[in-house]
This record gives sequence, structure tokens and C-alpha cells, in this order.
Amino acid sequence: MTAVTPAKTAAPLHWRAWALGIFLLAVSLVAARPSLAQLRVDISGVGATQYPIAIADFAGDAQGQNVAEVIRADLTRSGQFRLVNATGSNLNVESTIAHDEWRGRGADYLAYGSITQSGGQYNVSYRLVDTVRKTQLDGVAFSGTEKELRRISHQIADRIYEKITGVRGVFSTRLAYVLQTGNTYELQIADADGQNPQVMLRSKQSIISPAWSPDGKRLAYVSFETGKPVVYVQTLASGQRVPLANFKGNNSAPAWSPDGQQLAIVLSRDGISQIYTINADGSGLRRVMRSPLIDTEPQYTADGGSLVFTSDRGGNPHIYRVPVSGGDAQRITFNGSYNISPAISPDGNNLVYVTRRNGAFRVALQDMGSGSEQLLTAGPDDESPSFAPNGMQILYSSVQGGRSVLAVTSVDGRVRQTLSALNGKVREPTWGPFTN
Repeated sequence: MTAVTPAKTAAPLHWRAWALGIFLLAVSLVAARPSLAQLRVDISGVGATQYPIAIADFAGDAQGQNVAEVIRADLTRSGQFRLVNATGSNLNVESTIAHDEWRGRGADYLAYGSITQSGGQYNVSYRLVDTVRKTQLDGVAFSGTEKELRRISHQIADRIYEKITGVRGVFSTRLAYVLQTGNTYELQIADADGQNPQVMLRSKQSIISPAWSPDGKRLAYVSFETGKPVVYVQTLASGQRVPLANFKGNNSAPAWSPDGQQLAIVLSRDGISQIYTINADGSGLRRVMRSPLIDTEPQYTADGGSLVFTSDRGGNPHIYRVPVSGGDAQRITFNGSYNISPAISPDGNNLVYVTRRNGAFRVALQDMGSGSEQLLTAGPDDESPSFAPNGMQILYSSVQGGRSVLAVTSVDGRVRQTLSALNGKVREPTWGPFTN
């Protein structure tokens, strides 16, 4: 067997997972338990196109200012909007809009609304207008408790984003990641802006490779609590989990099929890490192909018909593609000598991965049609890239200023966000799917 020898000991965890084994100290399940480690967001860069928009405070209740602030923050993080000051506008959902006045202030778009509260239930109504065409683009009402106001604000921001850009917004989606604090590992989920983190699993042993089910209701992941890597599937609402793959040797790298019926996994039951598929209920285990060297990190293509994966069958780790039904694997990365951790964009047009260039681990984007490559990050320790469900951004983990953080880059590399925890190391991120 020829094993990959990374140039440094801090090579990405997914690639090293097949070789790891750790003795159990303690593990505990925590269903939807809030975490104290909020994520702070820093933003740099702007998009190639910026839409000037004013977001007025929502009238009628003190919470209206908070709703507007969440919407502003969401749109700002995208890098595609330029906020126009709406202070003192005193608009409500029934207001008559002076389009020319707002256009004169530099706002091509204006969002405004009202919020009322009765018996602990909040009603939020909003409008979006195009001040250039003098037309209303959107108008909708939401209702929920005070705790749900942040979610409602994200939903409004999603609608604004889609109405103006034509692309579905991802502000209502969630992230999953692993937070290591000292010798404790936590599998957490949080809103896309890093707020509202919740602990799904806490352990004294490593947790790696979280993967969202397509419906966003379950997470598959690898836990080392029994002294070796085992693949579990956990239902988020209840916290209930079951071992999906606990075969002889190592069980690792789960990835869901687009229909949620199967997962691709990596097993060393036959002495070397190879790719298998397995039904979501644990039945129907099937080996995809046979290779004399390591195959790992499988990901389904958008149509569900193929897998992309990492292999050292060519001497160095590169990314290959093979039909799910099996057959000959085709190499698809040729730039550089070290390419790992593949992920396919939701439309199937782009491949993102970690590449090593001049000793630095960086995130690269490759056009699946032309093969052209763009380096999106500078490194030196970028890992685990994951597409947003609209394909416009990429989430990854990074070391910045000596700290392990989550980071987001736009697919053109122009806009970057850093989501950093107040303490601990944040790793193994994955962006959750659309859920409604």
C-alpha cells in the first residue's frame, strides 16, 4: 500500500481520518442546547455589482428596529448591496412612497414595514419597492413569537435578495461545524450569520465530517467515542442518533445522495480505505469500485449519478470522478500536485477543493466544463470547503492570526467573511440545505 504523505502534520482532517483511532473518554448527547460561544462576523471586499438599497426601521413596535438591523446585516454580508441611510424615514407598511425622493438619496430599492404584537404573537408585514421603476416588487406578512423574529428577519432578507438578484437567498439556512475547546469537542449548528448556536453532540473524542441530509433534518458525522471512527446519523429535532456504519476497521467520510436515500461512506474493512454506498437505514452496503490505493472523501454530483472523490492512485492525492454504479474513475484535477476535499456546486457546474501551492493549503474553484481553475483564498491553512445551497458562496475553515475560524468567500473571491468563535477552534464546517 502506498499512503499519501502530507507535507505537514496539519493536513486536513478529512484526508487523515482513515488513519486515526482514539480511545473513548466521555461522550454526551445534548439536543438543541444553546452554546455560549457566539460567532463574530467580520466582512471584507465588495461584489462586482452592488445594489443601493435603504432598509427603514419597521414601525409599530420596538422590535422593528431589531428586525431591520438583521436584514441590513444579512444584505451587507453578501457584499452585493450598498446600504443607503434611512434614519428618520418614519415609514410603515401603509405609507405612500416618494420614489423620486428616495432615488435622489441614492436608493434604487427601499424596504420598509410594520410590526405589531398581541398576546406574545408578532405580526410582521413588509414591502419592497423599486424606486427607479416606481413599482412594488414584493409584499408579504409573517407571524411568530419573539424568539422567531430573527428567523423572520432572515426570511425577509432572503426575499429581498432573490427579488433583486434573481438568486435565492441563503440567510435562513444553517451551518454545522465542530468546535474544539480544550479537550472537548462539540458538534454545533448555527444560523448562517453565526448566531443562535446549538450543541448537537459533545464528546471528549474527535468529531469530524458532519454532512447535512438534503432535507436539513439530520446530520451524518464520524465520532471516535468507541475507540475507532464510526459513522452516525442524528435527527436534529430529537437528538436521537443511530450508528450507520460500524464495520471492522475505520468508517468515515459520509456524504448524502441528493434524494436522501443513500450515503457514500469510506470503509477500511478490506484493509484499505475504499468507497461504498449504503442505504440511509443501514442496509444495502455496496462497494463502488476496487482500487489498490486509498480512495476517500466521496461527494455525490448534483444529479446523483456520479461521485467525486480523493485518491492517491496517481501517486499524489487528486480528485477523480466515477459513476455511482461503478466503473472506471476519471481524474478531474490536473493543476498542482495535491488536491483534496472536493465539493460540487448545487448546479453541478463547479468543483471546489483544497489545493497545496507553495506549501500553503488554499481553496480553489474549477469549472467542470472547461477545467479552468481559480484560487479563491490565500491560505496557509484552509480546509473543508462547502458550497452555500445557492452556489454563490463557499464556507471553509481557516487559520487566521493563529486562530482557527470559519470563513466564507464568494465564488468570485471578491467578498470574504470571517466567523470567529470567542474561544476554541472551529473546524469541519458544512453549509446546510434550503429547508422550505
